[in-house]
Amino acid sequence: MPPFSAQEFSRTMARLGPFERAPHVAVAVSGGRDSMALCLLAHVWARAAGGSVTALTVDHRLRAESAREADRVRSWLAAYGIAHEILVWEAPKPAAGVQAAAREARYRLMRDWCGRHGVLHLLTAHHREDQAETVLLRLQRNSGLDGLAGMSAVMEYSEVRLLRPLLDVPRGRLETFLTERGQDWIDDPSNTDPAYARTRLRSVMKDGGAEKLSAGNLTALAGRCAQARVVLEHDAAVLLARCCSLDPAGFARLDVTALRRAADEISLRALARVIRCIGGRAFAPRLDRLEAVHAALKEKRLGNGRTLGHCRLTIKNDLLSVFREARNLPEPVALRPGRSVLWDNRFVVEASAGAVAAARERLMLSSLGEAGWRDLMCERPVLRERRLPAPARAALPAFYDGTGVAFVPQMGFLREDLAAFGPDFGQARFNPRNALGDRGFVGFILQV
Repeated sequence: MPPFSAQEFSRTMARLGPFERAPHVAVAVSGGRDSMALCLLAHVWARAAGGSVTALTVDHRLRAESAREADRVRSWLAAYGIAHEILVWEAPKPAAGVQAAAREARYRLMRDWCGRHGVLHLLTAHHREDQAETVLLRLQRNSGLDGLAGMSAVMEYSEVRLLRPLLDVPRGRLETFLTERGQDWIDDPSNTDPAYARTRLRSVMKDGGAEKLSAGNLTALAGRCAQARVVLEHDAAVLLARCCSLDPAGFARLDVTALRRAADEISLRALARVIRCIGGRAFAPRLDRLEAVHAALKEKRLGNGRTLGHCRLTIKNDLLSVFREARNLPEPVALRPGRSVLWDNRFVVEASAGAVAAARERLMLSSLGEAGWRDLMCERPVLRERRLPAPARAALPAFYDGTGVAFVPQMGFLREDLAAFGPDFGQARFNPRNALGDRGFVGFILQV
């Protein structure tokens, strides 16, 4: 195959913009052929725009040689003048679902790094064969149109935009690009381990010529489904703009009449977006469960409410309220001065240096819960007049020290012995990772 050229890459990036002047982009680099090619292409593109690249390598500590491999990547990239950071997954490794946990940790570490360093764009090297495997995997799982649209070329998070500029580039063209430059790469043995579903799917595609299961045909299917998904997502966004409001206390309200009048496919998507936003989960609920709740809502059978996707849904006077469930909330975490925490994927929380110093014992962040609410009522009964719904109260972020509840920003509560700090004690802003109005799905066939 001919190599994928810097000129083609530049045209692709133009479609994923806009970018700031002199862009500083991060690139996920494992050391494999795909990510090495992406990093070198991005380096040429960024330098031409007066910008720069920082390569991010995550050492999962899952294999004994992982640290040596990360160092080898650093030495390769140093020869090109590319900055390189190694991020280590220090947490205990799960006994099952290691690949999924490692993937989540990898993206979390890279997003956090980008957020801390003000880097707006993170590039990953998913290519045509990766997209085809994704579509085939979702086809096996009986996914709907959204699943068959494959991976989005753009995903927006509160910290960074995730870009996949190689989604329609065959892997062979990336390998040729590296070979012509004499650049080596690392082969991860897990990529050929038949214990993993993706590895088995690769063999199906290699042997599936008669069944037309080629990467090109599968990505073409993804492209057609993506076009339909983009239209439907736009209509769902218009519906939400008309019928949904978000409360700073971390919950949503929707006009049920507007939902019922909309086409099922549109209102179903709108409901999924709200649940994903408030529940904070990476993906929407399973389609069968979502459809069951959606049908109950449209047919006025919701009753006393339902739970779905870490959310509790209640309805009163044709107004649907979507609250974060008061379970599976984050474990208490110590607050550090000047350090932001994205709590429960909903609130960006910070404590001032003075607040941490004034705390009796450590200043911790946790959910308010019913016990915390009772403490607030004992100290300041007037807060009851705010009439915040009980399900919303329980899932609020709260600051605790050795004495008890110290600060609940959404309730305007600061304990009396800390009142001298006023608004300088800290803050918690409702800024959900899964925004209602994000850019949405971006899928296209680049035809390079």
